[in-house]
Amino acid sequence: MKKDKLHIHWYPGHIAKAEKKLKEQLSLVDAVIEVIDARLPYSSSYDNIAGLLGEKPRLILLNKADLTNPDELKKFIKVLEEKSGFPVLKSDAKNSKDLNFIVKKAVELSEPRIQALMKKGLLRRPARVMVVGMPNVGKSSIINKLTKSSKTKIGAKAGVTRQQQWVRINPKLDLLDTPGIVPMKQEDQIRAKKLAFVNAVSENAYSNEIVAKELLALLDEKYSEAVKEFYKVETLSLEEIAKSRNWIISGGNPDIERTAVYVLRDFREGKIGKFILDDLVEG
Repeated sequence: MKKDKLHIHWYPGHIAKAEKKLKEQLSLVDAVIEVIDARLPYSSSYDNIAGLLGEKPRLILLNKADLTNPDELKKFIKVLEEKSGFPVLKSDAKNSKDLNFIVKKAVELSEPRIQALMKKGLLRRPARVMVVGMPNVGKSSIINKLTKSSKTKIGAKAGVTRQQQWVRINPKLDLLDTPGIVPMKQEDQIRAKKLAFVNAVSENAYSNEIVAKELLALLDEKYSEAVKEFYKVETLSLEEIAKSRNWIISGGNPDIERTAVYVLRDFREGKIGKFILDDLVEG
């Protein structure tokens, strides 16, 4: 990998396999909960989710909403609801206040299919819902919050959920956990960069230094003053931030690698500020 250019590699075979598995499981469920990273309302969603899911009703869940500006997020929610025709809720793994609302919406979306089955003479059963989303958008965390347990494996790295399992939420709702989809093509590097910023891409696929530089460039474009104020610098660069923090290595040079790691961590933990990296596109 060239030091001055970011290129993240994707594996089409893995994508095709994940899509095939998801399509096989869609017949088992009445509705879908699509989990999206609220910092990337567009970039962390599947481009052709409607085509992939067909007629399946969908609840769009903007997770990690606590890391975004609430007023800014409201605008994205409105646009997403208008474009999709489905309900959009915000959520975060730390807060359980939205729990009942999520369950209620999922059951509501499932009701038409359950009614259709009952008309065929079948007994009422719990709604069956599938959770889908890219790796590390917080899918497993949401399931753990819904089930109030820690049975589903969670990790800070991308792609930690390996197997499917049914999870009983309450007598009205059963949840099927599925692996996160990576709906990307290798040439879509703009989206790939943004996914790397929020740690939704395996760290083996990129250099911290290059990704941190790209992140600072985007933050400089969208939230320049807030980020400069946080780091107490006049210019947003890894070199300036390293000097400001007095992170110096032998020869008096700034410790770029250490600074890159901290910049990425600061952003991902919401320490720099509550930001949304996608641009609002209406209509």
